[in-house]
Amino acid sequence: MFAEFLQYLLSGITIGAIYALAGLGFSIIYNASHVINFAQGEFIMIGGMAAAVLTASGVPLPLAIAAGTAAAMLVGVLVAKFTVERARNASITTLIIITIGASIFLRGVADLVWGKDIRRLDAFSGETPIGVLGASVMPQSLWVMGVALVLILAIGFFFNRTLAGKAMLATSHNRLAAQLVGVNVKLVVLAAFAMSAALGAIGGAVVAPINFASTEMGIMLGLKGFTAAVLGGLGNGVGAVVGGVIVGVAETLGAGYISSAYKDAMAFVIILLVLLFMPNGLFGKRGTERV
Repeated sequence: MFAEFLQYLLSGITIGAIYALAGLGFSIIYNASHVINFAQGEFIMIGGMAAAVLTASGVPLPLAIAAGTAAAMLVGVLVAKFTVERARNASITTLIIITIGASIFLRGVADLVWGKDIRRLDAFSGETPIGVLGASVMPQSLWVMGVALVLILAIGFFFNRTLAGKAMLATSHNRLAAQLVGVNVKLVVLAAFAMSAALGAIGGAVVAPINFASTEMGIMLGLKGFTAAVLGGLGNGVGAVVGGVIVGVAETLGAGYISSAYKDAMAFVIILLVLLFMPNGLFGKRGTERV
């Protein structure tokens, strides 16, 4: 029984790490612009598809991931520049619809460029399982958890130790005050979208050997990342990470002990419960604006 539970736990932490990165992306953009970006899942898709397609063409894996990340960052900046920035003073509903529209548009373009076929990306370090206290973990799962941890720590360092990160934090706390002290808030918003896109793209690349890559892969990953962000408290980076792990573990435990048919439903049950009983999330502040 313990080995079985540990197996589900490890699987949950693996997929939860990707949800955490997606949730962190939501939080970064929300803090910088107060926009809930439902195109976040498409950044994940771009990273996964680019890595799979380029490696299949003979491009070395690190270069393929770098190219996919750069492409996603460019797309993120374009989304911010030509959609969100132009509707800066629009209502929350309008902004949400705009990002949903951007998501559908990007998915359509990806279908035209790459087709709808499912692409396979080989595991980074082979597929020989590693035994852990009776359970087994695939080497790719360690890559997912390790890369997610490095990215999360890097984001923490950026916000706490760099001038650019502090400028982004200042913008999230008070946009007008940040402008008055010389912060270029438009540039901060573009940087936030680029950073969020990079997180999603790298996450998509490392998870592609497990979930495979397709132009539809970002839909559920993005929605579950949003669930993680809301569970943790929208705009709270630490909360998004914790929320991602909770959603991932709840999903695998539910699939293992109840039924795999309810695997995807777990995230939506969680978000409904959070919105009903704890609308500010685990770490959110009461009365947060525009949640």
